[in-house]
Amino acid sequence: MGAKANLEFQKALQKKRILHFSRGKASIKKELDAAEDDINEAEDRFKNKKYKYTTIAAYYSMFHAVRALIYSKNYREKSHYYLLVALQALFVEHGLIEEELAKDFHTAMVLREGADYHSEFSREGAESSLGSATKFLRKAKKILKV
Repeated sequence: MGAKANLEFQKALQKKRILHFSRGKASIKKELDAAEDDINEAEDRFKNKKYKYTTIAAYYSMFHAVRALIYSKNYREKSHYYLLVALQALFVEHGLIEEELAKDFHTAMVLREGADYHSEFSREGAESSLGSATKFLRKAKKILKV
């Protein structure tokens, strides 16, 4: 996926779907705080069998954790999809994040869209998203040394 991810990243830069972001590093803490809030919300919702909102909150925890990572490289995205593109090019391709975690982020994205826009959700999907979000946040903090 290396060359393909990098090519897609370069095209996104040209189309201004991914932008240089000089305030990136200064915004990392805010994103990690949001990721923590969302993972806590997801855990609470799961305990209360609110699987739709578990799925949504778990995804947003991952979203904010990925954003913190991308910000650490002084980039920002213009959509959820391009956040995944940046994650692949800046972290997976450099061996900092495992491909499996990037796939988990994509899966959580799809599950969140189903829950949010189509009221399609399940206990299994919620549990999967929550587990992925927990692993992802731990990995992001390790990379960012916080």
